[in-house]
Amino acid sequence: MTAQPLRFVTPSEALKEEYKGRTNYWVCRPDLTETQAFQICQATLPPGEGHNFHTHPELEEVIYVLAGEVEQWVEQTKRILRPGEVAHIPAGLVHATFNASSQDAVILAILSPGKTQGPFMVDVSQAAPWCHLRQR
Repeated sequence: MTAQPLRFVTPSEALKEEYKGRTNYWVCRPDLTETQAFQICQATLPPGEGHNFHTHPELEEVIYVLAGEVEQWVEQTKRILRPGEVAHIPAGLVHATFNASSQDAVILAILSPGKTQGPFMVDVSQAAPWCHLRQR
């Protein structure tokens, strides 16, 4: 944790995570603020990019679209989400987020709780049926 937990977080103070050639900005989580209940990450998905099928065994998640549109999967159900729309993913459910458009998409991923005991994420994208769901 930082010396003093932050009450306000600017982009320059966010925890930056390099992921597949882009930067995710963690703006709220226990090692940045005093939150124990949740984590918030702002992520930009360039055209054709995404976060393949995975699960968070101990975390529920809300995907909130800020800009652009995403192809959101929750289990085997797919929806196109646009700004202001949300997907809720209970802990342990397989999900994926892709940008199938020609413009950047920006999302907020809100996860709860702030801390877990087990793995943060488990990639299942190579296992059936997930590896066969999406036509590329």
